[in-house]
Amino acid sequence: MNKAGADQYSKKSGRSMNDILKIEDLTVEYRSGKRHIHAVNNLDLEVGEGEALGFVGETGAGKTTTALSILRILPDPPAKVLGGRVMFKGQDLFRLSEGEMRQIRGEEIAMIFQDPMTSLDPVKTVGDQICEMILLHRHCTRKEAWKQAGDMLETVGIERDRAGDYPHQFSGGMKQRVVIAIALSCNPSLLIADEPTTALDVTIQAQILELMKNLKKKYQSSMIMITHDLGIVAEICEKVAIMYAGGVLEYGNVFDIYKNPRHPYTHALFDSIPDVNRDQERLKVIAGLPPDPANIPSGCPFHPRCPYCTRQCETEKPEKEYLSDTHWVKCFRAPVRGEEPS
Repeated sequence: MNKAGADQYSKKSGRSMNDILKIEDLTVEYRSGKRHIHAVNNLDLEVGEGEALGFVGETGAGKTTTALSILRILPDPPAKVLGGRVMFKGQDLFRLSEGEMRQIRGEEIAMIFQDPMTSLDPVKTVGDQICEMILLHRHCTRKEAWKQAGDMLETVGIERDRAGDYPHQFSGGMKQRVVIAIALSCNPSLLIADEPTTALDVTIQAQILELMKNLKKKYQSSMIMITHDLGIVAEICEKVAIMYAGGVLEYGNVFDIYKNPRHPYTHALFDSIPDVNRDQERLKVIAGLPPDPANIPSGCPFHPRCPYCTRQCETEKPEKEYLSDTHWVKCFRAPVRGEEPS
């Protein structure tokens, strides 16, 4: 299916009308003196209502910059949004005033940051920090907010009588639960989780992921899960976006990406995962290094590392090729649906 066909399908099905978030042609760069870092390049992305999107890519791909752009909390300077739109529930967030954005942050869109150790204020009790979010967005008394804070702690598996404790009295996993409680305290429509289990050990990671999965179902929130871990995406998400050098190279539902990957970079990511069912002396790695964001290659950004690179890949940027109504890829060598990758 070509782009026109996919657009026609979207209009007939009403799929685009169900998108809670739609990013169009987003471009962001960081400026340091004469050096311009191209962090996000002409990014297009959609997240549906009640849907979880896995945002996957190597370090420096632009995942966190995209998330901060949605909330409009990029450091300015050095970050600068050069173009594009971020449509949330039909309104362009870039056109809202700062006062209007403050109402959206926390109430409509909340974010779980990467490191729970630095996300919490060390001189305030965890109950006070949850209350602060509730009082900012809800018309209630402090007594009512404190009760809601206790309810949220119990929701994430912490006894309510610990609301008076300080962050240093909690383990890493417990701190992350508190951060999740703060993020969900106003029942946001969209939750952005930026590698929420990075600083935790494997056992606690599993507990946090199970908690987030259950809370997503309970609150019917949409979610963007930023991660390096394809296993986490398979466990939690319905849709997947494979990001590289500031743009999405392949997008589809979990079945599309895991059972029918089409971009060479997506194949390389899966090949680099250890297979417990096979004896392997060495792990497969992706040749080369991610590009310098200050000097993105011409043509397809992956072409210097791609085993299928052609002259066309070096000079022309591939457009979206729709393989189905749920699956697109940016690659000149991506076969049509039903064929095996070359």
